Amino acid sequence: MRAGFAIFGLCIVTFAQPTTFEIASVKVSSRTVGPDYNNQLIMSPTQLIGHNVTLRRLVAEAYSVQMNQVAGPAWLDENEFEIEAHAGSEGDRDRLRAMLRTLLKERFHLREHAEQRTMRVYELTTDKGGPKFSVAKDAARAAPTAGFPFHGDMRQLADLIALQLTISAAPDPDRPGLAGGAPPVVLNKTGVQGVYYLAIDIRPEPGSDMFTLWQRFARERLGLRLESGRGSVDVVVVDGAERSPEPN
Repeated sequence: MRAGFAIFGLCIVTFAQPTTFEIASVKVSSRTVGPDYNNQLIMSPTQLIGHNVTLRRLVAEAYSVQMNQVAGPAWLDENEFEIEAHAGSEGDRDRLRAMLRTLLKERFHLREHAEQRTMRVYELTTDKGGPKFSVAKDAARAAPTAGFPFHGDMRQLADLIALQLTISAAPDPDRPGLAGGAPPVVLNKTGVQGVYYLAIDIRPEPGSDMFTLWQRFARERLGLRLESGRGSVDVVVVDGAERSPEPN
């Protein structure tokens, strides 16, 4: 992971891209909503907006890892914040993440280091026939006839799967299962670039857990594979941070 950070830093110097937001507001949320509703974070080419986001969520986004790849004190999941940051001009997600890293160091005095740990992981890869979907076109966006809509890249799909895998099987297929526990690590190994609109239509079945359901859906509907195993995973360790941000 250290090598990846170094390469990204080199790119910033080479292309002279700004590493700070033009305008940024970070403050404590007026009320906490808890893990069932928090961590709403939206990134566009020019801005980042979050409601009731935890510091763990912000660190995960800044370093392009999943929340379970961020280690640190328990309060990283407790305090919730409102963030609105504008880049000033359009850029890609890596540029916004570099700006977010700077913001976290300035406002929260974040101190971190990278290391690798062995843990259970899930890997999302492409199946033999390749993906069964195409890059999203806003003009051609259509509401799904079943399931719920997903709009994002493959890393965000991996994040969604990680959350879904915490849902236990419901004894009654007409009632939804409940999410519980920390999401596992789901690594995006597809190599697929771009943003997509997908219809996620996974329904509970008696005797089937979410991993089995997602394995089948990914293979049959998306042309992807989801496999489980153990491996060495990059982890961002938070060595220290302020529990409240510096005033705007």
